[in-house]
Amino acid sequence: MESRSVIRTVRQHHGIEHATVTLLSRRLPGITVAAHSDSQGFTLYGDVSSDALRGTVEEALARLQAGESSLALHPNCGTNLVTAGVLSGLAAFFAGSGRNRSLWDRVPSAILGAMAALLVAVPLGSWVQKNVTTSSEVDGLRLVSVTKLADKPVPRHRVTLAG
Repeated sequence: MESRSVIRTVRQHHGIEHATVTLLSRRLPGITVAAHSDSQGFTLYGDVSSDALRGTVEEALARLQAGESSLALHPNCGTNLVTAGVLSGLAAFFAGSGRNRSLWDRVPSAILGAMAALLVAVPLGSWVQKNVTTSSEVDGLRLVSVTKLADKPVPRHRVTLAG
């Protein structure tokens, strides 16, 4: 698989992962799950039955294929955290720099810079997620398998997708 198609595939799997997590959260209020996508599918961490997960992945795929592109985006995505961390770190570094200023002058500037960056990070993180790290265009993809990997210490399943 060439690198461009690997990136596209991971973005699609990431979108299906988000749609699955969103639908699981609606079906099972209070459930705590996390997931990680790759070129073969995704691994879901959390206490959910294989049958419930299989049905939810199938529904997520069907709804994305029917045009519900918003399901591919999730507010708790790591993309949002990375965007916020990078922006606030850079803003704090640059706002707090300056050799001719005392530490007491640089710290408030660094804090203010980081806070301002966090305000920008919310819409920017959503944009990065939508345009760089996920894709809702999943036509032709199908669920291959849902395999339970472990019950303990953390319950987890492997979801394999193909297209």
